[in-house]
Amino acid sequence: MARDTAIFDLIEKEKERQLHGIELIASENFVSDDVMNAMGSVLTNKYAEGLPGKRYYGGCEIVDQVENIAIERLCKLFGAEWANVQPHSGAQANAAVLLACLNPGDKILGFDLSHGGHLTHGSPVNFSGKIYKPHFYGVNKETGKVDYEMMEEVARREKPKLIICGASAYSRDWDYARIRKIADEVGALILADISHPAGMIATGMLNSPMEHCHIVTTTTHKTLRGPRGGVIMMGKNFDNPFGLKWVNGNPKSMAALLDAAVFPGTQGGPLEHVIAAKAVAFGEALKPEYATYMNQVKLNAATLAEEFVKRGYQIISGGTENHSMLIDLRSKGVTGKDAENALVLADITVNKNMVPFDTESPFVTSGIRVGTPAITTRGMKENEMAKIAELVDKVITNIGNDEIIQAVHKEVKELMANRPLFAW
Repeated sequence: MARDTAIFDLIEKEKERQLHGIELIASENFVSDDVMNAMGSVLTNKYAEGLPGKRYYGGCEIVDQVENIAIERLCKLFGAEWANVQPHSGAQANAAVLLACLNPGDKILGFDLSHGGHLTHGSPVNFSGKIYKPHFYGVNKETGKVDYEMMEEVARREKPKLIICGASAYSRDWDYARIRKIADEVGALILADISHPAGMIATGMLNSPMEHCHIVTTTTHKTLRGPRGGVIMMGKNFDNPFGLKWVNGNPKSMAALLDAAVFPGTQGGPLEHVIAAKAVAFGEALKPEYATYMNQVKLNAATLAEEFVKRGYQIISGGTENHSMLIDLRSKGVTGKDAENALVLADITVNKNMVPFDTESPFVTSGIRVGTPAITTRGMKENEMAKIAELVDKVITNIGNDEIIQAVHKEVKELMANRPLFAW
């Protein structure tokens, strides 16, 4: 069979783009060769609907072992008592949780998308806002930090059956103990979506939700540095303390409900090649080198935020405690869309992002989101953050000046020359 040069040539071009550019998208990272090899393995050929030891297909003896290793490593990494590693994405992990815990029309309380939340936390354009009745909390306008008093006020008024915490664009830690008190008062379950800071939580650099939150989900491709996918976990509080009274009177344990919500509830056959890559990534994250890497990610983010502040940029909440930061560009008179497009011309990749109380549409936005996992994976440290901030600033303050942007493009190439994609 002839090689499909149209596709493989494009793959090679994408590899070159990743090698020679500065990747600052907070939700992206670079995987190791071992993760890549597992993901591209013959396991992609195997159908394995069901759970290890309880499949609907024959010939699953080996993939059962692979999936069990992934579960064991994930539980060890986060101190979980139970896990399902089959969700194809973080969105599907969240969909399974909502399916298991709620009936259509039930109330949920999530973090407002425009304040840094995620689509699956109740956005009206998403299944979570269409099937269920969403209510929201946000950040305090003065501090830029989660307004727990607002969360408590809305929870008491609306009595949601599920409170969702976690974010896609929020640079501070979460007070899970306080959220649990609110949930217990109103009789709600808690879903903690830790997709962004998962690596820092796994290494003890941020608070863990496992003790306080009933269910925890995460993607595996951000700070965890694994393949694209999702997982669901639970800690020692294995069953619903409220007796599953709103799940059609179903007496099953929460674990069984969640398993069934993944398959057959929201998806069919699991991607065993991706599960193998997840297992490899979890194994890497259990090594001491990974904790060193995550510490460097955090140091780089704090340093980069400081460098932006020095150059007159406003960081929402005033700084960062994790891997990311949300930058409000209104003081610079630039939209997020224009900044993103100009930076791409210089081979610096960010994403436009709404900021709290934004005056622009989601297609334009007033901000950009910046993160350090990918550049840290490539070996960058604090002393290079000032240079990155300088290059970003040079582009943003000279949008439309092709000569300056091309000069920055050249500097980017020089800065990233001879750096491996995976330096840890």
